[in-house]
Amino acid sequence: MTLQPLTPVNCAGLLQPGFSLLQLDGEVLLFGQKGWPKRSCPTGVFGVRFKCGEMKLKAISFSNDSCYLPPLRCPAVCRLDPYDGLPESYLIHGGRTPNNEISSSLYMLTTDSRGCNRKLTLCCKERELVGEVPGARYGHTMSIVQSRGKTACVLFGGRSYMPSGERTTESWNSVVDCPPQVFLFDLEFGCSSAHTLPELSDGQAFHLALAREDCVYFLGGHSLTSDSRPPRLFRLRVELLQGSPLLSCEILETGISISSAIITRTGPTHRYIILGGYQSDSQKRMECSTVIVNEKGIQFEPLQSLKWTPDITHSRTWFGSSAGDGRVLLAVPTEGKPSQVDMHFFYQVSFQTEGEAREEEGTQGCSQESTDYDNSTPLEDSEELYFGREPHELEDSDDGEDDNYKEDDEDDESQTGYWIKCCLGCQLDPNTWEPYYSTELHRPAMIFCSRGEGGHWVHAQCMELSETLLLRLSQGNKRYFCLDHGGLFSLHTCLFQMCFLKLFM
Repeated sequence: MTLQPLTPVNCAGLLQPGFSLLQLDGEVLLFGQKGWPKRSCPTGVFGVRFKCGEMKLKAISFSNDSCYLPPLRCPAVCRLDPYDGLPESYLIHGGRTPNNEISSSLYMLTTDSRGCNRKLTLCCKERELVGEVPGARYGHTMSIVQSRGKTACVLFGGRSYMPSGERTTESWNSVVDCPPQVFLFDLEFGCSSAHTLPELSDGQAFHLALAREDCVYFLGGHSLTSDSRPPRLFRLRVELLQGSPLLSCEILETGISISSAIITRTGPTHRYIILGGYQSDSQKRMECSTVIVNEKGIQFEPLQSLKWTPDITHSRTWFGSSAGDGRVLLAVPTEGKPSQVDMHFFYQVSFQTEGEAREEEGTQGCSQESTDYDNSTPLEDSEELYFGREPHELEDSDDGEDDNYKEDDEDDESQTGYWIKCCLGCQLDPNTWEPYYSTELHRPAMIFCSRGEGGHWVHAQCMELSETLLLRLSQGNKRYFCLDHGGLFSLHTCLFQMCFLKLFM
């Protein structure tokens, strides 16, 4: 076991709590942050490279037929190994955007192709569910079960906003535990069903889920109702019968009091390592545990503790994700260190043996894949979506520019929020926003004005637009063009060159 400090090369601002790491076609991908507003990487999926104590990010292309994948933090992420001729893929459900909007969508992320320069292209498709569909949530889990030659997906737990009928001005952004229901849906037809089990009496979020064949183990988690982390461990068994599925649940006595932990798989067998997490609001769980899931059940074994650095030991919070093959990317805040430019310290934790590490290093050294993260395809200034575009197809391209992430290309979220800008006199706080128009169901209406360098966003409320006009602008499209471009009205003295109204938050 090793703990290696990492130096983020112009990318520290992209790794925030709630991010996810995915492993597709031999690459580690960062997911959960917005794309570069000045470049054609709006989906916020980046390739991650660790080498010589440095961490670099590189933009990932999407195929032309891909849908938009919003930046989602704390979603349920489930890996699908190749089966029945289908490629390896990831299912992504729910999650929370950087602007506190909670999603209920389900996406499937797969590898589309490898170019002649070995550049990875992904494909993202939104999958529709029918029947008893799980609502918007985050902090939940999703697992794959196999029974009687069939495959299904199990979704459980999480948090969401209070029901709309119960929300008040004071509790508008308050979250609650989702009801303790188990959702089961098949991947072929998208049929979803909800199941209530007496053993699952309380909601829980930020727990762990480990699946093997027809069983899923739910471990730990935090309950808002009791504000506790009870050492819970449930075994859910799913039998995919010809008619309706049969679900049964058993309470086990070997649980761990933990929430928001990181779990990484070691080897091809069902052997895992649990790292990080919290035992209470003020106490991190500093121990590591090995978890083995086999035909006999689940076993926990204590693991020799890592020699933590003082920054990790004394930090109040930490977060991270599995980088695959017994590796974890770990981050802790730079609390009380004004000399530090970055907000977080980053570490790579490896549970590989020395032989495995050497073998992996040798494999990487013989690879024909391009690992040059310093000279690559230029990207364009745009907030529009461009999938699978070639450099010569982009306007104003600069061949001397690379597609590595640079923090100078990012907007300052502390000032602008997630794609939120407005006039200087704006009194609207997007984090405590309340609907002003009945058309604003989930986020405030905004319009983009091109006046000034780079343009700026203006809230419809600040513009004193009538709701009738908002309804007229919104008919038939989610992009709302300013009618002044056709000569119908004027807002101050702004010239709108491409004005469109979007719903945000």
